Parts: sequence; structure tokens; C-alpha cells
Amino acid sequence: MVHSLLESNRVQELDELLTTLKPKLIEYIQKSDLSSEQYQANGLGTYHVPSQLKQLFFAEDMDKGVRGDGEIFEVIDRVLQYSVNTWHPGFLDKLYASNNPIGVVSDLLLSILNTNSHVYTVSPVFSVIENYIGRKYAQLFFNGSATCGGLTFPGGSYSNITSMHMARSLRYPDTKDEGNGKYKFAIYTSEHSHYSVEKSAILLGLGLKQVFKVATHGDGSMNVEELAKVVEETKAQGYTPLYINATAGTTVFGSYDDFTAISKVARAHNCHLHIDGSWGGNVIFSKKHGVKMAGSEYADSITVNPHKMLGVPNTCSFLLIPKVSDFQRSMSLNAPYLFHGREGSEEPEGERENYDLADGTMGCGRRPDAFKFYMAWLYYGQKGFEERVDHAFAIGEDFVSKISKDDRFELVVPGIPQCLQVCFYHKISGIPNTEVTRYVSRELHSSGKFLVDFSPRPQSKKGGEDRGEFFRVVFNSPILTDRVVDELIAGIIEAGEQLKASKK
Repeated sequence: MVHSLLESNRVQELDELLTTLKPKLIEYIQKSDLSSEQYQANGLGTYHVPSQLKQLFFAEDMDKGVRGDGEIFEVIDRVLQYSVNTWHPGFLDKLYASNNPIGVVSDLLLSILNTNSHVYTVSPVFSVIENYIGRKYAQLFFNGSATCGGLTFPGGSYSNITSMHMARSLRYPDTKDEGNGKYKFAIYTSEHSHYSVEKSAILLGLGLKQVFKVATHGDGSMNVEELAKVVEETKAQGYTPLYINATAGTTVFGSYDDFTAISKVARAHNCHLHIDGSWGGNVIFSKKHGVKMAGSEYADSITVNPHKMLGVPNTCSFLLIPKVSDFQRSMSLNAPYLFHGREGSEEPEGERENYDLADGTMGCGRRPDAFKFYMAWLYYGQKGFEERVDHAFAIGEDFVSKISKDDRFELVVPGIPQCLQVCFYHKISGIPNTEVTRYVSRELHSSGKFLVDFSPRPQSKKGGEDRGEFFRVVFNSPILTDRVVDELIAGIIEAGEQLKASKK
């Protein structure tokens, strides 16, 4: 019988679905858990071409509806089988890792409540929680300020885009009515920064030619002397300096810019200083590694993603600012049909919080992503986050220590990496680096044991020798051990030997 939305017993239906689903999910995770007897070394999942997946998922006429729960669970089984298992320790490809158990519970609660965190009346609990956790989070970066706070946005790119919009609205409020017309704004960012900075400029009507890329040092961090020089040059050409983007953990090398030095340039030219800490900002939880965020208190805005280094479910991205009321000041429009402005009226003037959270964004509908971070912080505590960060750095350093003693490997940037990704070559005499890197990464994926990424060196104005693509392996999961490191090194060497043998 086809399921009917109008006639179903929702409670019974949900109970039956969840009862059947739970053992499937537990088995799926057990196969990827190093401590489990069911652990499968090749349980990561392998690559399949899109045409194959289309045949698997689009073969039936879905307009008819399924004829029983068995059919829907066949689809669920295929989803699990053909997806990348990010719970597996071999998932070392991107700047995020597996979910946490409490994250699954948080997401389930959000799905059950299915609310929209745009106005207080429909989302009272989540509105209060987001304000609370946003301030608690921001205080780590802004020296415990009483006025700071943060809101969530759907991903780091959107947080970065919002920060640039705020920079324009707060420093040049007439642009809200008149646009960019009388200004020739300039945006400054490093050669190694994320592409969302350029996309932000496009979205705000500035254009790519108004984004000025600043040269970097050999480790990928911004050259602040060059920044100061570029700002002066552009001002002489009639540009209005608007926004400087600094980075905490660049995408390729994981580099940290000098925020204190950059802030001095920003202040000298009335520039909004933004720190894109989407990847590396959460070192703030570590006493040992948090020093890399020195100077963050001078920023006008900071993007940080708990869904990366802290393992909170995707997506969870915060934009943090030193004065939380600036969200409304830069974003709010007169929309009394939605934002009634009643909540919080019992609070003293100057201490009132905005509980209609969408009034502080350029959107409307909002998933309560902050709840997932709140639950993880409540569950693990600040110490739990610190342990996770420190463990990840220790695993990465173990890997670097081991490959540094083997002349078949070469680090792209010598020394201990600044963040959790390690960039290196696996050298085979007579075979170009790009060919080695691509072949080995494909073989590792085909084995179902490891998924690792690779990259070319980011382009630089200074040029430099192009030695081809290199591995970029991210050590981020809390379940990683030296066993995983040893197996990865052995797997790279084995695949390299296969390539070398094929050339004879």
C-alpha cells in the first residue's frame, strides 16, 4: 500500500521507521570505528561515476510512491553503501571530519521540531540559545567583551559575504540607499585566501578588479609590508579602502596571518578587518595552539566554523563581531509584518537583545544551527574541544615526523605545519610529481581505505618553480591514531611502487 500523508498514523510510522533504521546506522558506524570488532579497513567507500549512481537511484518511477517500507530501506541501504563514509579514519580529504554522536541527536531534535529560527514567536528556545552561545563563543576571541556576539549563517562563505556587506553598510551607510555609485571600493586579501572573498566582491557589485591580492611569505601567510604598500598605491589611484581579509588557516597550507600587524594597517586607513577563521579559528579552544589567534581582538568580524575542527554537524558557521547590535544596524529593514520588536522589552535600555534573529541577516528563513554547537559544547565542555584540537595536531605532527625521516617524501613547506593539513610530495625518480600524486590518491581511494586530497601550489605574483601537484592530507578526526598514520604511509609507498613497476 502506498503511504498517504493524509491517512498515516504519524507516531506509529515514525516509530517503525526509526526502529528499522537504528541498527543499520549503528552497523554502518561500527564498520568505521577502529575500536570495534566490526571495523573494516576498506570501509570508506569507493569512487563511482555519476551515470552508475543515476541507474541505482533513478531507475524506478518515484511518482508512484513506494509500495512498502522495504523499498524505502533498500534506497537507504544504497545511500549508505555508495556514499563516502566520513566516520571512517581514512577520510582525510577535506577540512571537516565525522559527526559526533551528540551531533546526530542534535540534528534529530532539529528535524523533529522543524522550526524556523527567524522570529522569536516560533523559535523561542533556539533564539535565546543562539544569542547566548554566540556571545560565549565571541568572548573567546574578543577578550571577554560584554558587547560581542555572533549569528550563524549557512557556511563560511556566507559568513564572509555577510561580513563584507556589514563593512560597507557600517562605514558607508549611504550605500544602503544609493549603492556603490560614488565610491570606488577596494578589497584586500592574500594570494592564499579563500575564493569566497572574491565572490563576496562580485555579489556586492564591486567586481574582481577591485579585489587586490597581496603577496605572501613562503609559508603562505600574508606579507604585511606588501599589504601596506598595496593600500597606499590603490588610494593614490582613487580607491576607497573598505575591507581587509586576513586568514586563520588557509585552505591549502593552513597558514595564519599576523592579525596584530594587519590591524594596524586597517586602522590607519579606516578599513574593516575581517578574519576568515573558517578552518583554523577554533584553535582558540587550545591553550597550546590558541596563540595563533593572537590579535583577533582587533578584528571587526570573524568567521569560525564549528563544523570543521570541532566536528559539529554540517553546516554550522558563525560570524562573530565585537558589537552584536551591529547586525541589526547594518541589516535591518522596516518589516513590521514579521519582526514585531516586542520580545526583550522588559530588559533595560542598552541591554536589550534582538530575538528576531533574521532581522540581523540579509536572509529570512534560518535553520537553528547554533543549537548543534550549543549541544556539543554542553556535552563535551570546553576541555573536550581542547582535547580534540590538541589530539589532531599531535597526529599531524606524528605524520610529519615520520615522513621527514624518509627521503621518498618531501614537505612542501618545511617544518611543522601551522594547521592540521600536511602538504607533501611522494617522490619517484623519473615520474612527474603530478602523475605520482594523482595515481596514488586514486589507488588509495579505490582500495576503500583512504580518501586524500591534492593541490597545486597557489599562484603567486612572485612566480616560483612549479613542481606539480602535491598531497594535502587533513588530520582532523578524533579517532585517528599512529596506526592510521603508519597505514597511510605504507599505502602511499605501495601505490607508488605499483606506479613505478608499471613504467618498466
